[in-house]
Amino acid sequence: MKNFHQFILEKRVERDVTLREFCRATELDPSNWSKVERGIADPPKSKEVLKRIATALQFNGEETSTLMDLAMIESIPQDLRPTEDILEKLPIFFRTVRGEKPTEDELRKLIERLSNS
Repeated sequence: MKNFHQFILEKRVERDVTLREFCRATELDPSNWSKVERGIADPPKSKEVLKRIATALQFNGEETSTLMDLAMIESIPQDLRPTEDILEKLPIFFRTVRGEKPTEDELRKLIERLSNS
């Protein structure tokens, strides 16, 4: 499972957006954002900031949901984090809480994981 910083850096580079362009579009400080992308600083927790990020990188609905999910997962303190298999199931829980319907593929994968447990 990817971390927030891996996901966001990959998507920014994929879309050929420089760090400075990205920070200008999102109104984020480049030196602080660089720390986020390197995994040194925590991802933003603000839904508004996460929405600005999604807009600046022209995320589709699935990418926006993944961005929100990874930010939520990373907000869980290390000493309270569940096992990896439970962490992988959290996005479906978060999406349900946010009122988003899981995709058919997500439901199928969840059923497979639960069946294998």
